[in-house]
Amino acid sequence: MHTNYILMAIVALAVIPIFLWAYLMITERVAARVGKKAATVLRPWFWILPAVSLLIIFLVYPVVHTVVLSFMDARSENFVGLKNYLYIFTDPGMLVVLRNNLLWLVFFTLVCLVLGLLIAVLSDRVKYESVAKVFIFLPMAISSVAAGVIWRFMYEFRPAGTTQIGTVNAFLTALFPNFVPKAWLFDRSTNNIALIVVGIWMWTGFAMVILSAGLKGISEDVLEAARIDGAGEIAIFFKIILPLMMPTITVVATTLIINVLKVFDIVYVMTNGNLGTEVIANRMYKEMFNYRNYGRASAIATLLLLAIIPVMIMNLKRFNAEEKNG
Repeated sequence: MHTNYILMAIVALAVIPIFLWAYLMITERVAARVGKKAATVLRPWFWILPAVSLLIIFLVYPVVHTVVLSFMDARSENFVGLKNYLYIFTDPGMLVVLRNNLLWLVFFTLVCLVLGLLIAVLSDRVKYESVAKVFIFLPMAISSVAAGVIWRFMYEFRPAGTTQIGTVNAFLTALFPNFVPKAWLFDRSTNNIALIVVGIWMWTGFAMVILSAGLKGISEDVLEAARIDGAGEIAIFFKIILPLMMPTITVVATTLIINVLKVFDIVYVMTNGNLGTEVIANRMYKEMFNYRNYGRASAIATLLLLAIIPVMIMNLKRFNAEEKNG
């Protein structure tokens, strides 16, 4: 089996370059024969056609096919109209999923932005700035699966009165002798927040790095002029630094929103979506591979796509505005 895959990979690596070379040779000959004026128009299209074809095959077609399947039944045999979408917005279990994603969207995005900005501003004022940033950014170097495994051990629970092997419970019981250890991932009142904390731990470093770069772009002369005029540090932050950094904050916020809408690994590794912790991507996976309901899975995937599109449009408008102003 593995030998066949290796042979297929070797053949693909050999055939694709040969095919592209033959395609370019043929198109160049065609361009040479149709005349200089026509060749000027056709040659760019000849060159981008392979890339456009791959884009259509591997991106456009799967999206269209998924949308079509979202209107079909579980086995993709019969047309059911909006039944799958009605299920998403009426089923109690799916409403919990949407609520969880909303929790992620609000708390994860806001806390990452606030902490990232706070760390960027504070670290800019100390001599060991680079060392501090390295430690804050370090979790970004860890995969989501590894982070999930690490934090499962950190949230480990033992009954009160026994030695706590989980870092969180051990720390809290040592700091507060009357603290009752919690089963963070099994308690419905804390498990979603516990998962969001893991995401914040991973992505705060990303927010800090981008926001720190935006902060470095603010002219020191502007800040010094404000200080000479008698402005305090808090006033400078809210009236000068924050407005000037809004484009950077928007970039970070949209990136975090896109990431949180498709969060999957952390939830899958730590709880598998059990005990009311399912999110959209996790439910889509279960509908597809566990329940074999392709219609619902496709509808959830389409909903996820529709949720991301407004964020992308906002980003494109901002980029266009910056290009015009620039």
